Amino acid sequence: MSTFRRRDGFVGEKQINLPVSVLDKYLRNQPFLNSLYITYIGFYPKASFHYRERRKGCSDNILFYCLGGKGYYDTHSGSFELTKHQFTILPAHHFHRYQADINDPWTIYWVHFAGNNLDNLNELLNIERYITPTSIQYDDRFIPAWEEMYNALKDGYTIPNISYANLCLYRFISLFVFHDVKIKSSPDRDMIADAIRFLKANIHKMLTVEDIAGHFCYSSSHFSALFKNKTGSSPLEYFIQLKIHYSCQLLDQSGLRIKEIASKVGYEDPYYFSRLFCKVMGVSPNKYREKKQMPK
Repeated sequence: MSTFRRRDGFVGEKQINLPVSVLDKYLRNQPFLNSLYITYIGFYPKASFHYRERRKGCSDNILFYCLGGKGYYDTHSGSFELTKHQFTILPAHHFHRYQADINDPWTIYWVHFAGNNLDNLNELLNIERYITPTSIQYDDRFIPAWEEMYNALKDGYTIPNISYANLCLYRFISLFVFHDVKIKSSPDRDMIADAIRFLKANIHKMLTVEDIAGHFCYSSSHFSALFKNKTGSSPLEYFIQLKIHYSCQLLDQSGLRIKEIASKVGYEDPYYFSRLFCKVMGVSPNKYREKKQMPK
């Protein structure tokens, strides 16, 4: 094995080490935020010769997620190999040593996290069981969840950014330690989402409640009750809102005449369309366009 080792400096890497001054000012002394917070966060792609050893561990837990390649790590519990679509959590204050494989170096996402309630979290999750590699089916929420934390911190150490990143940390951890928890969505909820997509796809048409409900094999009354319960609006009210919203886009972004816009959202009578637009928006289509075109 090569004696060349490196802690970081990999091509394409991303990492943020939160300064001690930031941790002290915004986190360690802030009620609630000091319960659990990010101290370091990073991404190392194909991290050749990556190596790190901490004989007494560190004051943070470290979550590693291996996206590709492989690596090895030693802990107080034993020695392990971490491979693609596995994660591990190394608990605070324990010896650890880790390194990438020479021939197939790992690509890893990682986050250090600490906090006043870290011990309570570790007890709740029985964190010792995650020292051994845990295989996990790839979930397309993993990387976006990490990026939300990283990008928030990258944009500056403001209270909103730090708060947002650290609230996202709870979700990021939960995606791994509760990966086998399946939350079933309501069939009615899925049907309503499908119904809204159906309305958007047919915004150029005049549809009745019977037309919409029939498309999903529901009675008009039952469909209307389900739709209003989920959205707060009747199907036709919601459809009109979609039409007017699209009309506003056309008024803002095109030179189409009012008659042409009315036709695009299913109204052959431009006067009826104008009255409906005014009822929803409080101004006529022409006044809306004039107001938008006025210099600010």
